Amino acid sequence: RDDAVSSSYCAATHVDFMLLVLGRRVSLSFVKRVIPQDPVLLSKPIFSTVFAIATRQNTDTMPERRPFVRLPTDVYPVNYGLCLKPDLIDFTFEGKLEAIVEVNLATNQIVMNCADIDIITASFVPEGGEEINATGFNYQNEDEKVTLSFPSALQKGSGTLKIDFVGELNDKMKGFYRSKYATPAGEIRYAAVTQFEATDARRAFPCWDEPAIKATFDISLIVPKDRVALSNMNVIDRKPHPEDDSLLEVKFATTPIMSTYLVAFVIGEYDFVEGQSSDGVTVRVYTPTGKAEQGKFALEVAVKTLPFYNDYFNVPYPLPKIDLIAIADFAAGAMENWGLVTYRETALLIDPKNSCSSSRQWVALVVGHELAHQWFGNLVTMEWWTHLWLNEGFASWIEYLCVDHCFPDYDIWTQFVSADYTRALDLDALDNSHPIEVNVGHPSEVDEIFDAISYSKGASVIRMLHNYIGDEDFRKGMHSYLLKFQHKNAATEDLWDCLEQASGKPIALVMSSWTKQMGFPIIVVDQEQQGDDRILKISQKKFCASGPHNGEDCPNWMVPISICTGEDPGCTKLKVLLDSPETTITINNVSPDQWVKINPGTVGFYRIQYSSAMLESLLPGIRDLTLLPVDRLGLQNDLFSLSRAGMISTVEVLKLMEAFVNEPNYTVWSDLSCNLGVLSSLLSHTDFHEEIQEFIRDLFTPIGLKLGWECKQGEGHLDALLRGLVLGKLGKAGHKPTLEEARRRFKDHVEGKQILSADLRSPVYLTVLKHGDSATLDTMLKLHKQADMQEEKNRIERVLGAISAPDLIQKVLTFALSEDVRPQDTVSVIGGVAGSSKHGRKAAWKFVKDNWEELHNRYQGGFLISRLIKLSLDGFAIDKMAAEVKSFFESHHAPAAERTVQQCCENILLNAAWLKRDADDIHQYLLKRKAPPV
Repeated sequence: RDDAVSSSYCAATHVDFMLLVLGRRVSLSFVKRVIPQDPVLLSKPIFSTVFAIATRQNTDTMPERRPFVRLPTDVYPVNYGLCLKPDLIDFTFEGKLEAIVEVNLATNQIVMNCADIDIITASFVPEGGEEINATGFNYQNEDEKVTLSFPSALQKGSGTLKIDFVGELNDKMKGFYRSKYATPAGEIRYAAVTQFEATDARRAFPCWDEPAIKATFDISLIVPKDRVALSNMNVIDRKPHPEDDSLLEVKFATTPIMSTYLVAFVIGEYDFVEGQSSDGVTVRVYTPTGKAEQGKFALEVAVKTLPFYNDYFNVPYPLPKIDLIAIADFAAGAMENWGLVTYRETALLIDPKNSCSSSRQWVALVVGHELAHQWFGNLVTMEWWTHLWLNEGFASWIEYLCVDHCFPDYDIWTQFVSADYTRALDLDALDNSHPIEVNVGHPSEVDEIFDAISYSKGASVIRMLHNYIGDEDFRKGMHSYLLKFQHKNAATEDLWDCLEQASGKPIALVMSSWTKQMGFPIIVVDQEQQGDDRILKISQKKFCASGPHNGEDCPNWMVPISICTGEDPGCTKLKVLLDSPETTITINNVSPDQWVKINPGTVGFYRIQYSSAMLESLLPGIRDLTLLPVDRLGLQNDLFSLSRAGMISTVEVLKLMEAFVNEPNYTVWSDLSCNLGVLSSLLSHTDFHEEIQEFIRDLFTPIGLKLGWECKQGEGHLDALLRGLVLGKLGKAGHKPTLEEARRRFKDHVEGKQILSADLRSPVYLTVLKHGDSATLDTMLKLHKQADMQEEKNRIERVLGAISAPDLIQKVLTFALSEDVRPQDTVSVIGGVAGSSKHGRKAAWKFVKDNWEELHNRYQGGFLISRLIKLSLDGFAIDKMAAEVKSFFESHHAPAAERTVQQCCENILLNAAWLKRDADDIHQYLLKRKAPPV
């Protein structure tokens, strides 16, 4: 657009041009580039004003687009009659749409969403009237809309809109797309599958593709007769196609009223296992041909989960069946299409012999998440994408509740703190975070909010809210919300109203401080003893990754605060709602020798800074394990985060970490391991990287010796996870006995003498690759080629980057873009290289830059491009890298990842500051702890 606006034209019509600029029809980068070089323009006062605005609005990072406008409401759909005929050889499809619509306001045009579809004919038949043919189709490609024009006004009332169209079965993993698979005999074939959330139903058929424009759907698919055809509802008719007896026409029952993004269809070759939930719903898990056995675990979880939600929400599942299906090429983890939930193979399939414990847990969580959406999201849907967080945050919270119900031995709520809560705190401490609720418009902005704020912070504040309200009132409020809004749309405030009525607490007031403003507080605590009472002085201020917020306009939160004491660490002694910047609290009957802890259970979404005396009193509770695992984890994680923000020295955290020598809990070790990984990555920029490896070896050796390599009688799920974690950490850090044993076991595995158990494969593969040569890499690539199971292929892909030699790192990066790696998995191969070493980091970033066009085209602005950028860049710690990254993305626009790029640049600068501030002290400490006592 910019180059079409020549400066001579601008000079002639400067007012028009100013309006173009201010209306964002011309990008501000153009203004900055052209105006200073054009004396004619500079002589006009209007342009110096515009230039000042352009320069002040530092928005040079991407081209501007015109303001987003939702669809007009003068015509809306009541029922879509949709027939699709995919061609699995030529990758095209033909479609016929007969939609019953309601004309609210007489109009001679109908505006719908439409992308990558060619309309052949369109007409409108008013109820009881004559057919009116459309005279024009005007595609607005940037807005993904089409306007159908009619020769005369369509009058108010019902009618049928008929459209014949054609489209492409694309290879972008969105819309109606093709997914590549191999038959058991090794022949390459393609399935036709869908992924419509957020805004891609419009790539399969012209529609009103907004969540609030709900309708019913009658879907028919014309498919080869040897293929399985599935959609949201059950099949009601199957008959040979009149024009071609190799085809079948499969007709599905009418859906309930629903949003377009939840429509789904799949055509391919699948086997299935079937069960029935105790409340009579038929559940099927569809697997690749010949792998039905691998669907049994997910089936068992689904059959337990449906009645759990039925009971929890006190609202029955509204469809006659639910199918869960594994799709070969799939961008997300899974998608909750109503009645037909699609999954990556690794999020659904479990092989009893070859799947590890973490894969089982992942499948259980993802099944729990997607089935929760059948109520929360599908039955009641957000009014607009601004409220996406409620959908995803809620499902991300309740999936843990569900897994805790199905598998109590997983200790899943402690894992929540490490997997979701701390991840959200880290992201939300950045200046480039965003509030939970974001006003979004254009589709590329919607893609960008499928992030850890919507999912993990969303889940964390709902967990805090559930704790604040109590389970009984929470369930009561949920029930009334689902009943009141079923088959309709709702906003965040609607849920707050229902929960407020059920609990009598000021929910909207409390929660808006968490959803409408970005970030979270740090709670600063000090204490003094007065007789038998403990007086706590508590204050809040915004926590920033670069240190506490000291500005004038410091935001405040309504913070539910719980307090426990050493007398009974598992029991909350006092609850208060902190609704001001500071307060004083008295706790009665606390003897001077007892510790006091804020936020037992690590439920409140905030960081804590204790006075040094309070912190000192809590540390013995880590060594003697009197603090609960989740609180030991929370304490360490808070201190680590304070050290990164420069509020305490990193040496203090290293000293604290050494107190975890008796730690038995998997999740506590997992979080420690994660933070040590961050530190190790940071110190790879120094010449004392080996010293931090030694620290890691020293810390993990006792627990490694205790666990050993073999699984013992009576051990469970968490022991298997812990063994894999500890051996992998020791192996990567170069612990000699671990390395030797890993090499021995790997050799036996490759030679078929003694196959490695699934839980030991990742740590062994990682260890031998980290200290391996080209022969090791070749063996690993051969194992990858031979692997029949996607889980095993992914396991290998994730660790390939551990290889150290520069030429071999290059080989791994080239492999990432080869046909041997599924498109969605390329990201984890490149990320594995970037996360493994200093050289890997540089090589991965160069590879991303050199192959940017192919990668960006492949992921088409979806969230995988954001993930790729984050994994490639997060480990850098040199100021000038932030400038290089910024400059690269100014000339290589990635609108859906704009915020991710800003977050990465901020993280690079934070890492650089951390390194400058603490590197010398860390080095001195690591040297001193090994020095012989004088």
